[in-house]
Amino acid sequence: MPTSAPFQFPNQTNFYKGKVRDVYTLSNNILVMIVSDRISAFDVVLPRPIPYKGQVLNQIAAKFLDATKDIVQNWILSVPAPNVTIGRMCEPFRVEMVIRGYLAGSAWRAYKNGERTLCGVTLPEGMIENQKFETPIITPTTKAIIGHDEEISKEEIIERGIVSKEDYAQLEKYTHAVFKRGTEIAAKQGLILVDTKYEFGKIDNEIFLIDEIHTPDSSRYFYAEGYETRLNNHQPQKQLSKEFVREWLMENNFMGKEGQTVPEMTDEIVQMISERYIELYELIIGEKFIKKEQNNTEEIIVNALKQMSI
Repeated sequence: MPTSAPFQFPNQTNFYKGKVRDVYTLSNNILVMIVSDRISAFDVVLPRPIPYKGQVLNQIAAKFLDATKDIVQNWILSVPAPNVTIGRMCEPFRVEMVIRGYLAGSAWRAYKNGERTLCGVTLPEGMIENQKFETPIITPTTKAIIGHDEEISKEEIIERGIVSKEDYAQLEKYTHAVFKRGTEIAAKQGLILVDTKYEFGKIDNEIFLIDEIHTPDSSRYFYAEGYETRLNNHQPQKQLSKEFVREWLMENNFMGKEGQTVPEMTDEIVQMISERYIELYELIIGEKFIKKEQNNTEEIIVNALKQMSI
């Protein structure tokens, strides 16, 4: 048993500490995921946690997974605490399904540089930054054997046997349907869901939506109000994301490069970031955020596992 695990649960077989999440594996194919208040930017975990950030991200994901479970079953079994999810362990597909409703981010950068094919998808001429696609496009990525994720076409995925033709057709169908639902929910909040990514897994022969969805850490949102005006005037769109953290770091000469030092995170900065995350929650979900102090996480999880007969 790894000594670095903060908690010990019955039948625990593995512990993984990610940048922001602690994941416990239990012997009966159950995962316990604790979304910490750690925050990362430029692939670096910053020195101070952000109060309530874990609760914000976990609750957004839980709400969106619940709102899409009629489309595709998901890995969640229980959310016993604001920053904790207990769920099924799936065998993940080795692709991330990135779906884009608008020409933004890395897709725009490629387009601006003259590329007109993105992951096997042909893009029309004459588009401008942040313009809406006629139909959302899927630009999958897969884990490279060595190094970073790589963009890949649907044809390559099937040809290389990464995902079967039948499974991929199902993943595409689910990706479009979940994105459509997310777009509809965002629109009610005066937001545009620009692009996002989904991960899927399998148990036996059944497909499940796994990980988290539609949080500001995995998705890009624009404010709907003023979108057309900014688009027509070639102005940057007003974004809802964690970009403000990166901007603060860049203003203080930190981009995660060798020799650079993370700027001092004063109480005021930590408080500001916490308030911004809470604001993100309230804008995306449309409900007041209720702060919940979590002092007895281990006990709550153990009791939840008992009630679930795990």
